[in-house]
Amino acid sequence: MNMRLAILFASLTISLSAQLAEGPGMKETDKNCKTCHEIERSISLRQDLNGWNNTIAKMVGFGMRSAESDLAIVADYLAKHYPADALTPLNVNTATAVELESRLTMKRSQAAAFLAHREKVGKIKTFADLKKAPGIDPEKVESKKTQIIF
Repeated sequence: MNMRLAILFASLTISLSAQLAEGPGMKETDKNCKTCHEIERSISLRQDLNGWNNTIAKMVGFGMRSAESDLAIVADYLAKHYPADALTPLNVNTATAVELESRLTMKRSQAAAFLAHREKVGKIKTFADLKKAPGIDPEKVESKKTQIIF
């Protein structure tokens, strides 16, 4: 029975790791990200180095514990293997809560506030309007301006 459990655990570990691109930082990324959520959610963000660093800081704020050197390795790994330029622009008028959370590094409550606002007022037409919307951080919008469409 113990042998079966060991084989099952090993196959699950290999399966999870197989979802990440091979390279320096893969093990650190797998170890840090999968403690709270599935790897697919982590890598779906597709961000530049600054975006990944912001996301990691957010995760540390939520209680993730890791050595600073490991966090830097994870950020570099993610920026290299899951870069922002691999994504199509985010249409803020059709984006889901998960897309807003991941692409604009919003909290769930912020995404929900924005979606309620969008439902109430209709389509957002300009960056000025977007920056005034509830749940939106104007600095984040400005830094990701090239990745946002209406």
